[in-house]
Amino acid sequence: MILPGMNNIFSEEAYEAMLAKLFVRFPSFQKDGAGAYKPGIGNMEFFDQLAGHPHRRYKVIHVAGTNGKGSVSNMLASALSACGYKVGLYTSPHIIDFRERMRVISDSGDCQDDSSYRLVSKEYIWNFVNVWKETFDHLDMSFFEITTAMAMNWFADENVDYVVLETGLGGRLDSTNIVSPVLSVITNIGLDHCDMLGETLPEIAFEKAGIIKPGVPVVVGESHPDTDQVFERKVLYTNLSEPKFMGDRNVIMGLLKFADKVEPTLWGGHEAMLSEMDLKGEYQRRNLRTVMAVLDVVKDRNIAEISYPDVAGAIVRTAARTGFGGRWETLSENPLVICDIGHNEHGLKYNFSQLTAMKASGRCTHLIMVYGSVADKDVDAVIRLMPEDASYVFTQAVGKRALPADVIMGRYLDFCREAGRQTGPVCSFASVADAVRKALELAADIRTSDPAAVPVIYIGGSTYVVSEAVALLK
Repeated sequence: MILPGMNNIFSEEAYEAMLAKLFVRFPSFQKDGAGAYKPGIGNMEFFDQLAGHPHRRYKVIHVAGTNGKGSVSNMLASALSACGYKVGLYTSPHIIDFRERMRVISDSGDCQDDSSYRLVSKEYIWNFVNVWKETFDHLDMSFFEITTAMAMNWFADENVDYVVLETGLGGRLDSTNIVSPVLSVITNIGLDHCDMLGETLPEIAFEKAGIIKPGVPVVVGESHPDTDQVFERKVLYTNLSEPKFMGDRNVIMGLLKFADKVEPTLWGGHEAMLSEMDLKGEYQRRNLRTVMAVLDVVKDRNIAEISYPDVAGAIVRTAARTGFGGRWETLSENPLVICDIGHNEHGLKYNFSQLTAMKASGRCTHLIMVYGSVADKDVDAVIRLMPEDASYVFTQAVGKRALPADVIMGRYLDFCREAGRQTGPVCSFASVADAVRKALELAADIRTSDPAAVPVIYIGGSTYVVSEAVALLK
Protein backbone atom coordinates (compact mmCIF):
# COMPACT_ATOMS: atom_id res chain seq x y z
CA MET A 1 0.00 0.00 0.00
CA ILE A 2 1.33 3.42 -0.93
CA LEU A 3 -0.17 6.27 1.01
CA PRO A 4 -1.74 8.78 -1.40
CA GLY A 5 0.65 11.51 -2.41
CA MET A 6 3.75 9.63 -1.24
CA ASN A 7 6.86 9.09 -3.29
CA ASN A 8 10.27 7.71 -2.47
CA ILE A 9 12.19 11.00 -2.67
CA PHE A 10 12.79 12.51 0.75
CA SER A 11 12.07 16.15 1.45
CA GLU A 12 10.85 18.04 4.49
CA GLU A 13 7.48 18.58 2.85
CA ALA A 14 7.15 14.95 1.82
CA TYR A 15 8.18 13.81 5.30
CA GLU A 16 5.56 15.99 7.01
CA ALA A 17 2.89 14.81 4.56
CA MET A 18 3.87 11.18 5.18
CA LEU A 19 3.60 11.64 8.96
CA ALA A 20 0.22 13.33 8.63
CA LYS A 21 -1.12 10.50 6.50
CA LEU A 22 0.39 7.91 8.84
CA PHE A 23 -1.41 9.49 11.80
CA VAL A 24 -4.69 9.48 9.88
CA ARG A 25 -4.35 5.97 8.43
CA PHE A 26 -3.04 4.47 11.67
CA PRO A 27 -4.54 6.52 14.53
CA SER A 28 -2.69 6.79 17.85
CA PHE A 29 -4.30 5.94 21.18
CA GLN A 30 -3.25 9.27 22.69
CA LYS A 31 -5.13 11.17 19.98
CA ASP A 32 -8.08 8.91 19.31
CA GLY A 33 -8.55 6.89 22.49
CA ALA A 34 -9.75 3.32 22.84
CA GLY A 35 -10.75 3.11 19.19
CA ALA A 36 -7.05 3.07 18.27
CA TYR A 37 -6.03 0.59 20.98
CA LYS A 38 -5.24 -2.87 19.62
CA PRO A 39 -4.42 -5.22 22.49
CA GLY A 40 -2.35 -8.28 21.73
CA ILE A 41 1.13 -8.93 20.41
CA GLY A 42 0.38 -11.20 17.44
CA ASN A 43 1.03 -8.46 14.87
CA MET A 44 4.26 -7.49 16.58
CA GLU A 45 5.50 -11.08 16.79
CA PHE A 46 4.83 -11.61 13.09
CA PHE A 47 6.46 -8.34 12.05
CA ASP A 48 9.39 -9.01 14.38
CA GLN A 49 10.00 -12.31 12.62
CA LEU A 50 9.92 -10.60 9.23
CA ALA A 51 12.39 -7.97 10.46
CA GLY A 52 14.82 -10.55 11.85
CA HIS A 53 14.16 -10.05 15.58
CA PRO A 54 16.13 -6.80 15.93
CA HIS A 55 15.55 -6.55 19.69
CA ARG A 56 17.70 -9.64 20.21
CA ARG A 57 20.77 -7.61 19.26
CA TYR A 58 20.80 -5.61 22.51
CA LYS A 59 19.84 -5.97 26.16
CA VAL A 60 16.44 -4.60 27.16
CA ILE A 61 15.22 -3.11 30.43
CA HIS A 62 11.41 -3.16 30.17
CA VAL A 63 9.49 -0.50 32.11
CA ALA A 64 5.74 -0.50 32.91
CA GLY A 65 3.55 1.23 35.49
CA THR A 66 0.73 3.72 35.86
CA ASN A 67 2.86 6.82 36.47
CA GLY A 68 6.56 7.61 36.44
CA LYS A 69 7.49 5.33 33.52
CA GLY A 70 8.96 8.18 31.51
CA SER A 71 10.97 9.66 34.37
CA VAL A 72 12.32 6.28 35.48
CA SER A 73 13.18 5.31 31.89
CA ASN A 74 15.03 8.57 31.24
CA MET A 75 16.96 8.39 34.51
CA LEU A 76 18.01 4.81 33.77
CA ALA A 77 19.11 5.68 30.23
CA SER A 78 21.12 8.63 31.51
CA ALA A 79 22.73 6.51 34.23
CA LEU A 80 23.69 3.63 31.92
CA SER A 81 25.13 5.95 29.30
CA ALA A 82 27.32 7.58 31.95
CA CYS A 83 28.84 4.14 32.57
CA GLY A 84 30.10 4.02 29.01
CA TYR A 85 27.19 2.29 27.28
CA LYS A 86 25.30 3.35 24.19
CA VAL A 87 21.64 3.31 25.22
CA GLY A 88 18.45 3.34 23.20
CA LEU A 89 15.45 4.98 24.87
CA TYR A 90 11.86 4.40 23.77
CA THR A 91 9.11 6.41 25.46
CA SER A 92 5.70 7.86 24.68
CA PRO A 93 3.89 10.08 24.05
CA HIS A 94 5.91 12.86 22.46
CA ILE A 95 5.47 16.52 23.40
CA ILE A 96 6.33 18.34 20.17
CA ASP A 97 8.22 16.14 17.74
CA PHE A 98 7.26 12.55 16.89
CA ARG A 99 10.98 11.68 16.91
CA GLU A 100 11.14 12.30 20.69
CA ARG A 101 9.80 8.78 21.14
CA MET A 102 13.13 7.18 20.18
CA ARG A 103 16.50 8.51 21.24
CA VAL A 104 20.06 7.26 21.58
CA ILE A 105 21.87 8.39 24.73
CA SER A 106 25.65 8.23 24.61
CA ASP A 107 28.71 10.00 25.99
CA SER A 108 30.85 8.77 23.12
CA GLY A 109 30.69 12.03 21.20
CA ASP A 110 28.43 10.85 18.36
CA CYS A 111 25.60 13.17 19.42
CA GLN A 112 25.08 16.64 17.99
CA ASP A 113 25.76 19.98 19.69
CA ASP A 114 27.84 18.37 22.46
CA SER A 115 24.69 16.85 23.96
CA SER A 116 24.31 13.27 25.19
CA TYR A 117 21.23 12.39 23.14
CA ARG A 118 20.24 12.08 19.52
CA LEU A 119 16.77 11.66 18.02
CA VAL A 120 15.97 9.26 15.23
CA SER A 121 16.42 11.09 11.93
CA LYS A 122 13.57 12.07 9.67
CA GLU A 123 15.30 10.24 6.82
CA TYR A 124 15.31 7.00 8.84
CA ILE A 125 11.58 7.31 9.57
CA TRP A 126 10.92 8.06 5.90
CA ASN A 127 12.87 5.06 4.67
CA PHE A 128 11.44 2.68 7.28
CA VAL A 129 7.84 3.56 6.41
CA ASN A 130 8.53 3.29 2.68
CA VAL A 131 10.14 -0.13 3.04
CA TRP A 132 7.42 -1.63 5.24
CA LYS A 133 4.24 0.25 4.27
CA GLU A 134 2.65 -2.71 2.46
CA THR A 135 3.25 -4.93 5.50
CA PHE A 136 1.70 -2.31 7.80
CA ASP A 137 -1.41 -2.33 5.66
CA HIS A 138 -1.55 -6.11 5.33
CA LEU A 139 -1.36 -6.56 9.11
CA ASP A 140 -3.53 -3.49 9.81
CA MET A 141 -0.91 -2.40 12.32
CA SER A 142 -1.70 0.38 14.77
CA PHE A 143 0.24 3.62 15.10
CA PHE A 144 1.91 2.36 18.28
CA GLU A 145 2.82 -0.99 16.74
CA ILE A 146 4.49 0.78 13.84
CA THR A 147 6.32 3.16 16.15
CA THR A 148 7.51 0.31 18.37
CA ALA A 149 8.72 -1.72 15.41
CA MET A 150 10.54 1.31 14.04
CA ALA A 151 12.28 1.96 17.36
CA MET A 152 13.41 -1.65 17.76
CA ASN A 153 14.88 -1.64 14.26
CA TRP A 154 16.58 1.73 14.65
CA PHE A 155 18.23 0.71 17.92
CA ALA A 156 19.60 -2.42 16.25
CA ASP A 157 20.91 -0.38 13.32
CA GLU A 158 22.54 1.98 15.82
CA ASN A 159 24.33 -0.94 17.52
CA VAL A 160 23.23 0.11 21.00
CA ASP A 161 24.27 -1.88 24.05
CA TYR A 162 21.06 -1.45 26.03
CA VAL A 163 17.52 -0.27 25.37
CA VAL A 164 15.25 1.14 28.05
CA LEU A 165 11.85 0.25 26.65
CA GLU A 166 8.72 1.87 28.07
CA THR A 167 5.37 0.17 27.58
CA GLY A 168 2.59 2.12 25.96
CA LEU A 169 -0.47 0.84 27.82
CA GLY A 170 -0.65 -1.98 30.34
CA GLY A 171 1.99 -4.64 29.78
CA ARG A 172 0.63 -8.12 29.11
CA LEU A 173 -0.89 -7.19 25.74
CA ASP A 174 1.33 -4.20 25.00
CA SER A 175 3.16 -4.04 21.67
CA THR A 176 6.52 -3.87 23.46
CA ASN A 177 5.95 -7.20 25.21
CA ILE A 178 7.64 -9.31 22.55
CA VAL A 179 11.05 -8.72 24.14
CA SER A 180 12.98 -10.97 26.51
CA PRO A 181 14.42 -8.36 28.87
CA VAL A 182 17.34 -8.61 31.26
CA LEU A 183 15.28 -6.71 33.85
CA SER A 184 11.62 -5.76 34.30
CA VAL A 185 10.55 -2.59 36.14
CA ILE A 186 7.01 -1.71 37.28
CA THR A 187 6.91 1.78 38.77
CA ASN A 188 3.54 1.80 40.54
CA ILE A 189 -0.13 0.93 40.14
CA GLY A 190 -2.99 3.43 40.06
CA LEU A 191 -6.48 3.62 38.60
CA ASP A 192 -6.07 4.68 34.98
CA HIS A 193 -7.33 3.35 31.63
CA CYS A 194 -9.81 1.30 33.67
CA ASP A 195 -11.99 0.60 30.64
CA MET A 196 -9.13 -1.39 29.11
CA LEU A 197 -6.99 -2.59 32.04
CA GLY A 198 -9.49 -3.28 34.80
CA GLU A 199 -11.55 -1.52 37.43
CA THR A 200 -9.46 -2.45 40.48
CA LEU A 201 -5.81 -2.13 41.48
CA PRO A 202 -5.24 -5.93 41.43
CA GLU A 203 -6.72 -6.19 37.92
CA ILE A 204 -4.48 -3.39 36.65
CA ALA A 205 -1.47 -4.88 38.45
CA PHE A 206 -2.15 -8.19 36.68
CA GLU A 207 -1.93 -6.46 33.30
CA LYS A 208 1.28 -4.61 34.21
CA ALA A 209 2.77 -7.83 35.62
CA GLY A 210 2.47 -9.32 32.17
CA ILE A 211 5.98 -8.03 31.37
CA ILE A 212 7.47 -10.39 33.98
CA LYS A 213 9.41 -13.17 32.24
CA PRO A 214 11.02 -16.46 33.38
CA GLY A 215 14.36 -15.98 35.13
CA VAL A 216 14.23 -12.19 34.82
CA PRO A 217 14.61 -10.03 37.96
CA VAL A 218 11.80 -7.60 38.71
CA VAL A 219 11.81 -4.26 40.54
CA VAL A 220 8.47 -2.81 41.66
CA GLY A 221 8.79 0.85 42.62
CA GLU A 222 5.91 1.24 45.05
CA SER A 223 4.38 -1.54 47.13
CA HIS A 224 0.68 -1.63 47.96
CA PRO A 225 -1.29 -4.15 50.03
CA ASP A 226 -3.76 -4.66 47.17
CA THR A 227 -1.14 -5.39 44.52
CA ASP A 228 1.94 -6.91 46.20
CA GLN A 229 0.52 -10.42 46.07
CA VAL A 230 -0.25 -10.05 42.38
CA PHE A 231 3.43 -9.50 41.64
CA GLU A 232 4.56 -12.18 44.06
CA ARG A 233 2.26 -14.78 42.49
CA LYS A 234 3.29 -13.79 38.98
CA VAL A 235 7.00 -14.14 39.78
CA LEU A 236 6.42 -17.47 41.53
CA TYR A 237 4.21 -19.08 38.89
CA THR A 238 6.35 -17.78 36.02
CA ASN A 239 9.47 -19.42 37.46
CA LEU A 240 8.29 -22.61 39.21
CA SER A 241 8.99 -24.69 36.12
CA GLU A 242 12.42 -23.17 35.50
CA PRO A 243 14.96 -26.01 35.97
CA LYS A 244 17.65 -23.71 37.31
CA PHE A 245 15.48 -22.79 40.29
CA MET A 246 14.38 -26.41 41.01
CA GLY A 247 11.13 -25.15 42.53
CA ASP A 248 12.97 -23.35 45.34
CA ARG A 249 10.44 -20.70 46.37
CA ASN A 250 12.97 -18.59 48.28
CA VAL A 251 15.34 -18.42 45.33
CA ILE A 252 12.50 -17.57 42.97
CA MET A 253 11.13 -14.82 45.20
CA GLY A 254 14.65 -13.40 45.35
CA LEU A 255 14.01 -12.23 41.79
CA LEU A 256 11.46 -9.69 43.11
CA LYS A 257 12.41 -6.47 44.85
CA PHE A 258 10.14 -3.67 46.07
CA ALA A 259 12.11 -0.42 45.91
CA ASP A 260 10.32 1.17 48.86
CA LYS A 261 11.10 -1.82 51.08
CA VAL A 262 14.88 -1.65 50.63
CA GLU A 263 17.52 1.05 51.05
CA PRO A 264 19.42 1.38 47.77
CA THR A 265 23.16 2.02 47.78
CA LEU A 266 22.80 5.65 46.70
CA TRP A 267 19.85 6.44 48.96
CA GLY A 268 21.98 8.12 51.62
CA GLY A 269 22.62 10.99 49.22
CA HIS A 270 19.13 11.26 47.78
CA GLU A 271 18.25 14.60 49.40
CA ALA A 272 21.29 16.28 47.88
CA MET A 273 20.54 14.70 44.53
CA LEU A 274 16.90 15.82 44.63
CA SER A 275 17.94 19.39 45.40
CA GLU A 276 20.22 19.42 42.35
CA MET A 277 18.12 17.41 39.88
CA ASP A 278 16.83 19.10 36.76
CA LEU A 279 13.65 17.01 37.15
CA LYS A 280 12.00 19.08 39.86
CA GLY A 281 8.64 17.49 40.66
CA GLU A 282 8.22 16.23 44.23
CA TYR A 283 7.06 12.92 42.81
CA GLN A 284 10.60 12.37 41.53
CA ARG A 285 11.56 11.30 45.06
CA ARG A 286 9.67 8.03 44.47
CA ASN A 287 11.01 7.64 40.96
CA LEU A 288 14.56 8.26 42.15
CA ARG A 289 14.29 5.50 44.74
CA THR A 290 13.01 3.12 42.08
CA VAL A 291 15.93 3.96 39.79
CA MET A 292 18.44 3.50 42.60
CA ALA A 293 16.98 0.08 43.45
CA VAL A 294 17.11 -0.90 39.77
CA LEU A 295 20.76 0.09 39.49
CA ASP A 296 21.60 -2.07 42.51
CA VAL A 297 19.96 -5.05 40.79
CA VAL A 298 21.81 -4.25 37.56
CA LYS A 299 25.12 -4.22 39.43
CA ASP A 300 24.47 -7.18 41.76
CA ARG A 301 23.32 -9.46 38.94
CA ASN A 302 26.10 -8.37 36.57
CA ILE A 303 23.61 -7.04 34.03
CA ALA A 304 25.95 -4.09 33.47
CA GLU A 305 28.98 -2.53 35.13
CA ILE A 306 27.84 0.37 37.30
CA SER A 307 30.00 3.23 38.56
CA TYR A 308 27.98 4.87 41.32
CA PRO A 309 29.70 8.30 41.23
CA ASP A 310 29.14 8.57 37.47
CA VAL A 311 25.57 7.34 37.85
CA ALA A 312 24.67 9.92 40.51
CA GLY A 313 25.89 12.83 38.38
CA ALA A 314 24.05 11.55 35.32
CA ILE A 315 20.75 11.16 37.17
CA VAL A 316 20.98 14.72 38.48
CA ARG A 317 21.22 15.97 34.87
CA THR A 318 18.71 13.58 33.32
CA ALA A 319 16.60 16.19 31.51
CA ALA A 320 19.65 17.83 29.94
CA ARG A 321 21.32 14.54 29.02
CA THR A 322 18.26 12.88 27.46
CA GLY A 323 16.21 15.82 26.19
CA PHE A 324 13.38 14.92 28.58
CA GLY A 325 10.62 17.50 28.98
CA GLY A 326 7.07 18.08 30.13
CA ARG A 327 7.63 16.93 33.72
CA TRP A 328 7.45 19.87 36.13
CA GLU A 329 9.19 21.82 33.40
CA THR A 330 9.70 25.57 33.69
CA LEU A 331 8.47 27.31 30.55
CA SER A 332 8.97 30.86 31.83
CA GLU A 333 10.68 32.48 34.81
CA ASN A 334 8.85 35.79 34.79
CA PRO A 335 6.12 34.98 35.57
CA LEU A 336 6.97 31.45 36.69
CA VAL A 337 5.14 29.02 34.38
CA ILE A 338 5.35 25.29 35.14
CA CYS A 339 3.93 22.50 33.01
CA ASP A 340 3.54 18.80 33.76
CA ILE A 341 1.89 16.00 31.78
CA GLY A 342 0.48 14.30 34.91
CA HIS A 343 -3.06 13.44 33.88
CA ASN A 344 -4.71 11.11 36.41
CA GLU A 345 -5.68 11.22 40.06
CA HIS A 346 -2.72 9.06 41.09
CA GLY A 347 -0.22 11.44 39.52
CA LEU A 348 -1.89 14.83 39.93
CA LYS A 349 -2.29 14.49 43.70
CA TYR A 350 1.48 14.99 43.99
CA ASN A 351 1.51 17.99 41.66
CA PHE A 352 -1.39 19.73 43.39
CA SER A 353 0.15 19.02 46.79
CA GLN A 354 3.43 20.56 45.66
CA LEU A 355 1.65 23.68 44.41
CA THR A 356 -0.25 24.01 47.67
CA ALA A 357 3.01 23.66 49.61
CA MET A 358 4.64 26.37 47.46
CA LYS A 359 1.91 28.79 48.40
CA ALA A 360 1.87 27.80 52.08
CA SER A 361 5.63 28.34 52.32
CA GLY A 362 5.50 31.75 50.68
CA ARG A 363 7.36 30.72 47.53
CA CYS A 364 4.36 32.05 45.61
CA THR A 365 1.40 34.23 46.52
CA HIS A 366 -1.10 33.28 43.82
CA LEU A 367 -1.84 30.09 41.89
CA ILE A 368 -3.22 30.27 38.36
CA MET A 369 -4.24 26.86 37.06
CA VAL A 370 -4.58 26.11 33.34
CA TYR A 371 -6.22 22.69 33.20
CA GLY A 372 -7.62 20.47 30.47
CA SER A 373 -8.39 16.78 30.29
CA VAL A 374 -9.33 14.00 27.93
CA ALA A 375 -12.85 12.67 28.21
CA ASP A 376 -11.95 9.19 29.44
CA LYS A 377 -10.24 10.35 32.64
CA ASP A 378 -11.90 10.54 36.06
CA VAL A 379 -12.05 14.33 36.05
CA ASP A 380 -14.31 14.45 39.12
CA ALA A 381 -11.66 12.64 41.17
CA VAL A 382 -9.05 15.14 39.98
CA ILE A 383 -11.29 18.12 40.73
CA ARG A 384 -11.58 17.04 44.36
CA LEU A 385 -7.79 17.38 44.65
CA MET A 386 -7.48 20.82 43.04
CA PRO A 387 -5.91 23.53 45.23
CA GLU A 388 -8.28 25.96 46.88
CA ASP A 389 -7.91 29.73 46.63
CA ALA A 390 -6.62 29.57 43.07
CA SER A 391 -7.65 31.03 39.75
CA TYR A 392 -8.76 28.45 37.18
CA VAL A 393 -8.59 28.70 33.40
CA PHE A 394 -10.11 25.53 31.94
CA THR A 395 -9.25 24.58 28.39
CA GLN A 396 -9.15 21.78 25.84
CA ALA A 397 -6.49 20.55 23.44
CA VAL A 398 -7.09 19.87 19.77
CA GLY A 399 -8.43 16.35 19.19
CA LYS A 400 -11.61 14.39 19.62
CA ARG A 401 -10.57 12.90 22.98
CA ALA A 402 -10.56 16.33 24.64
CA LEU A 403 -13.25 17.03 27.23
CA PRO A 404 -14.82 20.43 26.40
CA ALA A 405 -13.48 23.21 28.59
CA ASP A 406 -16.92 24.48 29.57
CA VAL A 407 -17.90 20.98 30.71
CA ILE A 408 -14.87 20.79 33.02
CA MET A 409 -15.62 24.26 34.37
CA GLY A 410 -19.24 23.30 35.04
CA ARG A 411 -18.20 20.19 36.94
CA TYR A 412 -15.66 22.19 38.94
CA LEU A 413 -18.27 24.80 39.91
CA ASP A 414 -20.76 22.05 40.81
CA PHE A 415 -18.17 20.48 43.09
CA CYS A 416 -17.43 23.80 44.77
CA ARG A 417 -21.11 24.43 45.43
CA GLU A 418 -21.68 20.96 46.85
CA ALA A 419 -18.54 21.15 48.99
CA GLY A 420 -19.24 24.70 50.18
CA ARG A 421 -15.92 25.78 48.74
CA GLN A 422 -15.18 29.37 47.77
CA THR A 423 -14.02 29.95 44.20
CA GLY A 424 -11.60 32.49 42.84
CA PRO A 425 -11.69 33.68 39.23
CA VAL A 426 -12.90 30.87 36.94
CA CYS A 427 -13.19 30.90 33.15
CA SER A 428 -12.88 28.57 30.16
CA PHE A 429 -11.39 28.78 26.68
CA ALA A 430 -11.77 26.30 23.85
CA SER A 431 -8.16 26.84 22.76
CA VAL A 432 -5.01 26.25 24.79
CA ALA A 433 -3.36 29.31 23.28
CA ASP A 434 -6.22 31.56 24.48
CA ALA A 435 -6.17 29.90 27.90
CA VAL A 436 -2.43 30.46 28.31
CA ARG A 437 -2.75 34.09 27.22
CA LYS A 438 -5.55 34.59 29.76
CA ALA A 439 -3.37 33.07 32.50
CA LEU A 440 -0.53 35.44 31.60
CA GLU A 441 -2.97 38.37 31.72
CA LEU A 442 -4.15 37.31 35.17
CA ALA A 443 -0.55 37.10 36.37
CA ALA A 444 0.20 40.57 34.95
CA ASP A 445 -2.90 42.03 36.62
CA ILE A 446 -1.91 40.53 39.98
CA ARG A 447 1.56 42.04 39.76
CA THR A 448 0.22 45.40 38.66
CA SER A 449 -2.00 45.61 41.72
CA ASP A 450 0.73 44.29 44.02
CA PRO A 451 4.35 44.50 42.74
CA ALA A 452 5.48 42.21 45.57
CA ALA A 453 3.15 39.41 44.46
CA VAL A 454 4.62 36.19 43.08
CA PRO A 455 2.05 34.43 40.88
CA VAL A 456 2.71 30.93 39.56
CA ILE A 457 0.99 29.52 36.48
CA TYR A 458 0.56 25.74 36.31
CA ILE A 459 -0.38 24.10 33.00
CA GLY A 460 -1.43 20.47 32.98
CA GLY A 461 -4.07 17.75 33.05
CA SER A 462 -3.31 16.40 29.59
CA THR A 463 -0.21 15.69 27.53
CA TYR A 464 -1.79 17.54 24.65
CA VAL A 465 -2.58 20.64 26.68
CA VAL A 466 1.08 20.69 27.70
CA SER A 467 2.23 20.06 24.14
CA GLU A 468 0.31 23.03 22.78
CA ALA A 469 1.50 25.24 25.65
CA VAL A 470 5.14 24.25 25.11
CA ALA A 471 4.83 25.03 21.40
CA LEU A 472 3.42 28.45 22.29
CA LEU A 473 5.86 29.42 25.03
CA LYS A 474 9.11 27.75 23.96
